[in-house]
Amino acid sequence: MVKFLDLKKQYLSIKGEINNAINSVIEDTAFVGGKYVKLFEEAFAEYVGVNHCIGVANGTDALEIAIESLRLPKGSEIIVPANSFIATSEAVTRAGHKVRFCDNNEYYTLDIEDLRKQISKDTSAIIAVHLYGQPCMMDEILSIAAEYKLKVIEDAAQAHGAKYKNKRVGTFGDVACFSFYPGKNLGAYGDGGAIVTYNDEIAFRCRMISNHGSKEKYLHEFEGRNSRLDAIQASILFAKLPHLEKWNHIRNEAAYYYNTTLSNITGIETPKIMNDVFHVFHLFVLRLQNRDNLAKYLKENDIDTGIHYPISLPKLNAYSYINQETHYMNAVKWDSLLLSLPMGDHLTNADCDEVVDSIKRYFEK
Repeated sequence: MVKFLDLKKQYLSIKGEINNAINSVIEDTAFVGGKYVKLFEEAFAEYVGVNHCIGVANGTDALEIAIESLRLPKGSEIIVPANSFIATSEAVTRAGHKVRFCDNNEYYTLDIEDLRKQISKDTSAIIAVHLYGQPCMMDEILSIAAEYKLKVIEDAAQAHGAKYKNKRVGTFGDVACFSFYPGKNLGAYGDGGAIVTYNDEIAFRCRMISNHGSKEKYLHEFEGRNSRLDAIQASILFAKLPHLEKWNHIRNEAAYYYNTTLSNITGIETPKIMNDVFHVFHLFVLRLQNRDNLAKYLKENDIDTGIHYPISLPKLNAYSYINQETHYMNAVKWDSLLLSLPMGDHLTNADCDEVVDSIKRYFEK
């Protein structure tokens, strides 16, 4: 059996560290806030290469709070990629703004040509999603943002440790957001998220928003929300962070093997990797006709797969109210073609061989 992801195997490999981390929080009864959250925030800020990290309850909250912290004009448009998880777009509307979809390019990140077309007088910001673990074309995005005086929010929920031109993602925009959902490259054992930024003022506002609009208990300067990173989750993440680089390199080795052995099969489009980036392969996504047939065949051969994402954002019922022409977009055309193979630090060489051999047998039928 080749699992899509095996979190238990990862846990067993560092069981002592994880158990000690959890026990320390319990022994100290430091369940909300406190030193364990601060330790992780400081360590993650240093790892990413920014001045500030604010732990929050989940990645979606991170996006909503980050958008709110920028004080954008109410009802303004924020550009989001047409292929992403709904958290990217729903954060926009829940923060009081309007979604404007942009196409994805061959790397599954924001298409620069289409990005320019989507900008209007109502546009206030761009959300650059480093989808599947591949960084966006940040030079071009930042140049466009400067030209039109737009804010840039990085959605790095799938890109912990990814680099663009030797700088980690999360260091390019005005503010960046991470998710620590268990299946992420750096995952907690429950929900968790973080906001990172260089900007002192944005960091201050994010921390206040996440703590009921307060910098000091019971002194509320405005209405905020309750969105805090749980101390047990923070201690788990602090224990796991030193292993992230190793785990990302294991993912890269598996991805390299998949790419080199599958790219010559007629009918399969394997992932393209940009120059000057370190792709962390949160997901390894194929594009092919009749993907459901291959998924069924692999399942019959005890190999798990996934689809990310089966319905592009513009086609969801949630966005049926948006009057925007999107039929030309790659994201809209490709959603029925995408298939994610097993990917993670749990994979062995034998697992990868089994996946590749099964796919080759399917295409030889």
